[in-house]
Amino acid sequence: MREMIGVTMKKIVAILAAGTAFGAVAMPAAAEDFSGPRVEAIVGYDVSQAGSDADNDLNDMDDQDIDGLLYGVGIGYDYDMGNVVLGIEGEYTDSTAKTEYSDGMDYEGFGLGRVDTGRDLYIGARVGAKVAPDLLAYVKGGYTNAKFNVLASDGESELKQDINADGWRAGAGLEYALSDNTFTKIEYRYSNYSEAEFENGDLPDSDRFDIDTDRHQVVASVGMRF
Repeated sequence: MREMIGVTMKKIVAILAAGTAFGAVAMPAAAEDFSGPRVEAIVGYDVSQAGSDADNDLNDMDDQDIDGLLYGVGIGYDYDMGNVVLGIEGEYTDSTAKTEYSDGMDYEGFGLGRVDTGRDLYIGARVGAKVAPDLLAYVKGGYTNAKFNVLASDGESELKQDINADGWRAGAGLEYALSDNTFTKIEYRYSNYSEAEFENGDLPDSDRFDIDTDRHQVVASVGMRF
């Protein structure tokens, strides 16, 4: 009798163990929580170029674009609704992009003259969908304000002036949760600047005027949630 009970208990334990193992395999992985405040470091590729209204089609030597390294920081707050994530975000970035001459004729003016790219401020919102438990695909959009630093020279004196440009930004990206509170992102965004003013320079500040400048960026970032 004791042997029968022992055999029965062993069978029950084996069945429970098998069921537990099956449950561990069959149970889907828990989705990461994308809620809460976040901060991130950003780096990527930045190119500004003349928009369609500012193209210089008469000069084949004018590249009409400048490119360089983008770097900065971002903050945001997300609300995880289950399969959908809503968020607000802001950024402060800078760039090494500037106009250059080569062979005495190749001038990368892109419609704004001889400039180097200054700081860029962005504020906007995003909406995302969980395509995997730890992977978020999202689109974004908002307002951007950028500065381009102008430098002109006649050989004897120099003129320094800032161009303060307003525009909008749209983009899309992927965010991968490395852990409960760390993440990495890759993102493409497009910005267009349509109004600007001269300020903070050797000449008096100007009234606002129309421009047409496009900006393309591919960036990666790493960050933390709190």
